[in-house]
Amino acid sequence: MIKHIVLFKLKDSSPESIERTAGVLRNMEGKIEQLRSIEVGVDVVKSPRSYDIALVTTFDSLVDLQGYQVHPVHQKVIEHMAEARESQVAVDFEF
Repeated sequence: MIKHIVLFKLKDSSPESIERTAGVLRNMEGKIEQLRSIEVGVDVVKSPRSYDIALVTTFDSLVDLQGYQVHPVHQKVIEHMAEARESQVAVDFEF
């Protein structure tokens, strides 16, 4: 199985902007067949090193992760994130 984790720092870190973007991410649930699980978390510490939102997703295989990357629902999320994010980091690992 593959765990895909992405952390987002937003250009606008107001609570409204963060919740709007977290909602866009959560909206993928149940709409992408390759996506086994999804968690979206909003940072509560708010330190200078913190990112605003964490996306944690699970896939059965690397092939499924690749299918998710090109899925039309995920492509819409990518469009939103390209506008909303200041930066992001990601890690993908087998477990």
